[in-house]
Amino acid sequence: QLQFVESGGGSVQPGDSLRLSCAASGFAFSTVFMAWYRRSPGKGRELVARVGSNGGVTNYADSVKGRFTISRDNDRNTVYLQMDSLKPEDTAVYYCNADPPLEEVLGNGRQVVYWGQGTQVTVSS
Repeated sequence: QLQFVESGGGSVQPGDSLRLSCAASGFAFSTVFMAWYRRSPGKGRELVARVGSNGGVTNYADSVKGRFTISRDNDRNTVYLQMDSLKPEDTAVYYCNADPPLEEVLGNGRQVVYWGQGTQVTVSS
């Protein structure tokens, strides 16, 4: 069964750093692109960063390029997001998932995208 357990969020000041972790299970982690997404109040979920199956390819949203670094450890089924020089506009709930996001089948047969609980990041002075 799919599971994503995100951790590492918190309340920080502008310019501070945080490192998010996501432990994943229930699928072939080492074979898929993994990504971090975020959703802030009043906005839809956006892809922040993605990393290839062996870690060799990384892509970032323009808004975080040069400040965030995504990485993964396939032995631990874990993906990380190092966030430096944080800004108030980075305030959001951060989620990890595959790219494209994985789906689960509900009891009624519907397929929906599975999301973990996420981890809250708040950047404020």
